[in-house]
Amino acid sequence: MAQSTIEAAQREAVAPGGSAQEPPQLTHRQILTVFTGLMLGMLVASLSQTIVGTALPTIVGELGGQDQLSWVVSATLLAATASTPVWGKLSDLYGRKTIFQSTIAIFLVGSLVSGFAQDMGMLIGSRALQGLGVGGIMAMTQAIMGDVTTPRERGRYQGYIGAVFGLSTVAGPLAGGFLVEHLSWRWCFWVGIPIGILALVVTERSLQFPFPRRQAAVDWWGALFIVGSVSALLLVLSLGGKEFAWASGWTAGLLAAAVALLVLAVRQERRTSEPIMPPHLFANHTFRITSLAGLVVGVAMFGAIIYLPQYLQVVRLQSPTASGLHTIPLMVGLLLASIGSGRVIVRTGRYKLFPVLGLLIAAAGLASLSLLEPDTSFWLVSASMFVTGSGIGLSMQVLVLATQNAVAREDLGVATSGATFWRSLGGAVGVSAFGALLTHRLGDTIPAQLAASGVPASQLQGGAPSLGSPAQIAALPEPLHTAVVVGFNEALQTTFLAAAPFALVGFLTVLFLRELPLRTGQAAAGAQQAADGGAPAGAAPGAGQALEGGDRQGDGAVDREAGATAVAGSPVGGDVQVRPGGPDERGPALAEGHPGAARR
Repeated sequence: MAQSTIEAAQREAVAPGGSAQEPPQLTHRQILTVFTGLMLGMLVASLSQTIVGTALPTIVGELGGQDQLSWVVSATLLAATASTPVWGKLSDLYGRKTIFQSTIAIFLVGSLVSGFAQDMGMLIGSRALQGLGVGGIMAMTQAIMGDVTTPRERGRYQGYIGAVFGLSTVAGPLAGGFLVEHLSWRWCFWVGIPIGILALVVTERSLQFPFPRRQAAVDWWGALFIVGSVSALLLVLSLGGKEFAWASGWTAGLLAAAVALLVLAVRQERRTSEPIMPPHLFANHTFRITSLAGLVVGVAMFGAIIYLPQYLQVVRLQSPTASGLHTIPLMVGLLLASIGSGRVIVRTGRYKLFPVLGLLIAAAGLASLSLLEPDTSFWLVSASMFVTGSGIGLSMQVLVLATQNAVAREDLGVATSGATFWRSLGGAVGVSAFGALLTHRLGDTIPAQLAASGVPASQLQGGAPSLGSPAQIAALPEPLHTAVVVGFNEALQTTFLAAAPFALVGFLTVLFLRELPLRTGQAAAGAQQAADGGAPAGAAPGAGQALEGGDRQGDGAVDREAGATAVAGSPVGGDVQVRPGGPDERGPALAEGHPGAARR
């Protein structure tokens, strides 16, 4: 598509209220070019999570701080969670490309500093900086995807997201293991820097057209209250039972602060003209269901799976590289399920079955992980991981798709960032909660195993919770070694088992999800949201229908299945004549040669 055509399209495409431009419709090849930059950014962000998991035991062995282990992950998740809605607002003000590239740059700085960390405090702080970048990268990837594709065709590109997650989760542990063994754990943070730089270069070349933006003020007070509430809650979950007792003034004070800040956040969001989390979205049935489901999926997914490397390295005494290889079945299950479900969604337009089935499968997989023993066959370990990964792959991206399909275009960015926010919040809560649970259980299981073996607890230098280095455990003499390994395994079993009920809660939640027809255009976005119980903020009836009545083609043809009949031959940027009353939006599968296009 020529640049002049894109500019013409932008002059003609005005969103409801006249404040936002609608992006140009792109060909399949152009979308793939855009997606190359997006996927590189998502790859480096997701790789930063999976590559660290394999290195965590070694990091703890060098820097110390087993009781702070969960914060190496939760600091990133907390920063990503808190910043995600804010990045969505900033992209409305300054454009998607600017914010996407800025967040990649922030991420790269955090990666560089993380590699030079000299203690756990410095590492946790730099990981939080990485998290700010991760939050923006994930939010912008989903938002730009929503700009250039329709809900019906998004299932096809969902497979690309699954491929990136699959690649990062397979390559991450392997790369982490290799780097830990042959170089240093510090390279686990530096290795993503070239990929991030490449993502900057590709997006600079591929995102050469303007994206929707509108004049809006950032709700900084709302962001502050939300961040404060979440932080107070995570402090309770992470430090409770260790730094202070659960039944203590610290616990009560932090919980009270979390509740008070939440009340202030709700009040602020109701009063401001541009809330970070618009209250009217919660009147939307689909948004409520997918938000709750995303929350519990985040708890189960991030909260438990991050501790799989500890089972493989501490309990099974596998090297970091071997540990990464043994996680491949989990990633293969996620990859196949994500790509397969996306293809089926494109062909059938049906999506509810996948999160329903996926969360039930994930619960079964997590329960099976809780049965693993120090001598369990690796075939059974692989089977449990494959089942868990398949469940996650079937459900994770479909929840975002359902959210985007149920809201009006002017709410697409904030609804998408909201869906990402709830999943990230669940992940942060899960990592902190299960980290606290694991540490607490280690304080019980290892001393119990020592007593059963007749070994004095004084022989365990540093105490049970601080013993996290695989090399340190492997060097222990018998029967001390066996007692520690069995104690670690029992603590991990409890952690995996505690995650399964959250997946079941997600399963029960998505049973109430209404399966709305997937749109092949933007014509019925507002009506779809109204039918689902919500109302787009500030939407003017009929505004923007001339260009939202169907999926525009490069030659001016308009997709009849998007709910409108158009005069063929109108240029993309010209006057498109549209009259309502076209066929139902639930048409056949989209033509392979162009996104959102079934040419007539």
